Amino acid sequence: MRPVTLFTGQWADLPFEEVCRLAAEWGYDGLEIACSGDHFDVRQAVSDPSYCEDKRAQLDKHGLKVWAVSNHLVGQAVCDHPIDERHRAILPARIWGSGDPESVRQAAAEEMKDTARAAALLGVDTVIGFTGSSIWHTVAMFPPVPASMVEAGYQDFADRWNPILDVFDEVGVRFAHEVHPSEIAYDYHTTVRTLEAVGHRPAFGLNWDPSHMVWQDLDPVGFILDFKDRIYHVDCKDTRVRVGDGRRGRLSSHLPWADLRRGWDFVSTGRGDVPWEDCFRALNSIGYDGPVSIEWEDAGMDRLDGAREALAYIRRLNAITPPASSFDAAFSTT
Repeated sequence: MRPVTLFTGQWADLPFEEVCRLAAEWGYDGLEIACSGDHFDVRQAVSDPSYCEDKRAQLDKHGLKVWAVSNHLVGQAVCDHPIDERHRAILPARIWGSGDPESVRQAAAEEMKDTARAAALLGVDTVIGFTGSSIWHTVAMFPPVPASMVEAGYQDFADRWNPILDVFDEVGVRFAHEVHPSEIAYDYHTTVRTLEAVGHRPAFGLNWDPSHMVWQDLDPVGFILDFKDRIYHVDCKDTRVRVGDGRRGRLSSHLPWADLRRGWDFVSTGRGDVPWEDCFRALNSIGYDGPVSIEWEDAGMDRLDGAREALAYIRRLNAITPPASSFDAAFSTT
């Protein structure tokens, strides 16, 4: 049975000890630990031999395990353009430094190398995160974007991430990129191009999270089947699409989370438009047996209640064990 974990990124306002206590009380098997708050400090992990031992002792105290750590925020700064006050708000001061954009990118790259080393010291083999993108700001395609500019963006990604992935290879850890708007891979075809850019090297795979696929009209089930050899981790986050009244658009009009005028929003797992049962049947079909991690982002629901409810929902899906042959026949891509 796949273990169910809780991603701690949206809980970084609470001490790690408290998150461990809550997750254990609700019945989670473990945590996907974010490099935020006091949850996991990369610098301490690589400099203090007792740091990872202490983290594991905290987990053991509550009967929890860890299979992955996440460093979305620092990874975002590796390729991003522009680098601005948004990044200053999410980055450690040591990464932001003077705020010089290229210095920020280089410091972020070094921190991602250390994240791989820290993960190995903690005893996990997967780091989840973002890559950033030097060409996301061109996505609206106006002013007209020459093909050479797009190609340069993928080359920039490869140039910046291949040295990072070299360290991942050295320490036996994999990077699972979360396909997500504002990243180098944000939909189906950009994922193909991203994998091509790094030569399909095994160190670089995907964190499957359907929440941003649904509002882009992507098929999360087909994504699992087509990228089956690259699904290194699974995050369970749900989305509800609200377009259709002629006012609410998919780009959400710069409106804040939980504003009902938005064209889509995050909701508690099982309350949105993700076809969860078919998704889990697809995960069964490809033989994925790693952790499924619940990521909490429903601004309209109390998270203490929702985290428990989401766990119960995912436990039921985890129990689906159809014969693989029947699923393959129903969802054949040939």
